[in-house]
Amino acid sequence: DELDVRPKLASAVKLIRDTQNPQGGWRYNPAPDDADLSVTVCQMMALRAARNAGLGVPKQTINRSVDYVRRCQNPDGGFMYQTRGGESRFPLTAAAIVALFSAGIYEGTEVDSAFNYLQANTAGNISWERNNYFFYAHYYSTQAFWLRGGPQWESWYKGLKRVLLSIRGARGSWFDPNSPEYGTAMACIILNMPRNLLPIFQR
Repeated sequence: DELDVRPKLASAVKLIRDTQNPQGGWRYNPAPDDADLSVTVCQMMALRAARNAGLGVPKQTINRSVDYVRRCQNPDGGFMYQTRGGESRFPLTAAAIVALFSAGIYEGTEVDSAFNYLQANTAGNISWERNNYFFYAHYYSTQAFWLRGGPQWESWYKGLKRVLLSIRGARGSWFDPNSPEYGTAMACIILNMPRNLLPIFQR
């Protein structure tokens, strides 16, 4: 029940807080030694969900994570994997927008330039064959445009929905190199975004 779950969630928040590294991010192991953007985004979403559930999340933890995300942005508006340098990547850029939104940052130069990067690089990332992280990329891109709203969302979802339905298998599943279960679950989450079912995705 709720009384049993809440202490466990509080412990999870404490673990996330205690394993934030000096740069403000997180890595795969629960130790404050290193960081990358992908794992940092996941932790920021977990903290946002915890805060939505009424759990205390230190503002300093959020501010430091936002600083880390911002340091991962390249001049072209896209985001790289780690602050030590690298090329901009479409999936990470979509994820970074969602992370900023999770922290309550819905507008600004970094957000606008990131959306511009996504739209400028759509052609190379809208087909499964050309993107090894197709479902990961569009799990985040759909959230980003959904939370943004307006004509951009309508256009983005319409095009992505058409692509997803065209690659659905005969048995109703979606293929992904990781597993069809993963691909199908991600496709269903993406297609259900307009239904506003999960609190974390609500505007």
